[in-house]
Amino acid sequence: MTSGDKVLRKFLLEAGLVSKKDLEDIPVGKSLEEALVSSGLVGEDDFRRARAYVLGIPFVDLKDEKIDEAVLRLIPEPIARRHNVVAWRKSDRGLEVAMLDPEDLTAIDFLKKSLGLKILPRLTDSVSIKNALLNYQKSLKQEFGNILSQESSALGEKLGKAQGDLDPVKLAEDLPVVRIVDTLLSHAFLQKASDIHIEPYEKEVIVRYRIDGILRDAMSLPQVASGGISARLKALAGLRLDERRLPQDGRFRFEVSGEKISIRLSVMPTFYGEKAVLRLLPDSGRGLSLEDGGFRGESLERMRRAIRETTGLILVTGPTGSGKSTTLYALLEMLNTPDVNIATIEDPIEYQMPRISQTQVKPEIGLTFAQGLRTLVRQDPDIIMVGEIRDEETASLAVNAALTGHLVLSTLHTNSASGAIPRLLDMGIAPFLLASTLRLVVGQRLVRVLAGPTESYSPSEKDLKEIKKQVDERRLLDLAREEGWELSSLDKAVFKHPQPSENYPDGYSGRISINEALVMSSNLRQLYSKKAGVEEIEEMARAEGMVSMIEDGLLKVLSGETSLEEVWRAVFE
Repeated sequence: MTSGDKVLRKFLLEAGLVSKKDLEDIPVGKSLEEALVSSGLVGEDDFRRARAYVLGIPFVDLKDEKIDEAVLRLIPEPIARRHNVVAWRKSDRGLEVAMLDPEDLTAIDFLKKSLGLKILPRLTDSVSIKNALLNYQKSLKQEFGNILSQESSALGEKLGKAQGDLDPVKLAEDLPVVRIVDTLLSHAFLQKASDIHIEPYEKEVIVRYRIDGILRDAMSLPQVASGGISARLKALAGLRLDERRLPQDGRFRFEVSGEKISIRLSVMPTFYGEKAVLRLLPDSGRGLSLEDGGFRGESLERMRRAIRETTGLILVTGPTGSGKSTTLYALLEMLNTPDVNIATIEDPIEYQMPRISQTQVKPEIGLTFAQGLRTLVRQDPDIIMVGEIRDEETASLAVNAALTGHLVLSTLHTNSASGAIPRLLDMGIAPFLLASTLRLVVGQRLVRVLAGPTESYSPSEKDLKEIKKQVDERRLLDLAREEGWELSSLDKAVFKHPQPSENYPDGYSGRISINEALVMSSNLRQLYSKKAGVEEIEEMARAEGMVSMIEDGLLKVLSGETSLEEVWRAVFE
């Protein structure tokens, strides 16, 4: 143990952050930080502050700090992100840099040599670093806006009214067109858009981004740019440039700020040109987790228990865009070990995962979900993931695969977890087969996460009336107490409204799921063998401990993660 560790231990003890027993229980060979932070005894930022105090390193709070752009850009964005270090202030004494780890000598030495300046480390917290890094995006957004305006004007002057007569191959390689498309993709990625809509109309091309599930206008381009953008995107995706009458689908990869993304392209002919819709996906599914997706408590434990089974059927349900595929990939991430063979049949493959055999559906040549599943069971799989159960044949094959010794994961389009059982019965699956195979059904929606400043308020009479109409107040309060919140009644709860800010125009950033996890039981099997309705199944599931989707959403409202309006929007729209 170093002398610095001894001083830090003493400080943590005297500050009341840990007990003597906590320090004595640290395993041999485990660092002080790793032991205390991973066990939840001390927060990561609290530990950093304590260490900085002991080392005599100043702490800086950058949450509301405006950093001079010239100073900020002394450290390139990729380096800033990789090392969690931001150039904060420059003076005659040297360059003050805010860091999460002021003892990162490698990063400090690198900056000293590359910049030729004396580096003065300052400790900051993760929220400050995150907000400071947003400054890079702000300047880039402005820069990209200028590029788009300039290149669109240049393209308009070059093409004029002769655009339709130009060779599409030459058009796709035209420098202004290339710059416009590259800039659009980079701009959308920095805005954290999941989709880009490029829509040609009579006098303009409207570009819209879907951010956190909400579609919004991003920019307007001259109509003359429509053909060039379409040609360039088709060239990138390897589609036919001369085909403008039929829809086409393709895929390509793109790199932004050192990060690779996969882009799915759909082109559809419209009256004024070809509309293009692009889905932006991380190039890898690694790092996906159920916790990050909003699963916790009893629902999370139910999912963990279900994937420990070696056979059976696990379903994730919800409408389009509710995060079903992401949840499946998170489950695969947990299951992906060297001793199992995992194979998937998908449409489309959204994330590429190592050590997993992934197959893309191609109905035009006869490779459907059903045909692919028939072949997969002959590939000696332990775990099979079917992207979606759409028809009776696929449902029957999935159930039979689960019955013959495989763990099968799939998705189903129903409004709730309890709705999956009647849906499968309607598809012709025999109740006794479901009783033998169905292990777990997860229902979910996505809600936006509050970010930046918020306004706290007490729920109104109207809010309380609507909440009590949807859930039992006593049950919700009991669930809240299990989460650690002591509430005697809902009218004493504190909710939050989003407050728009410069960094978060809508007051939100990112999304998490509100969810429910229904586990099969003997009581439920008796119900659906009698062909019970959704309401009866859900009532029994809740009586057996299932936290409903609305209840989970309201718990996330109570915790300040999202707003009441978001939960109502996700559940009822």
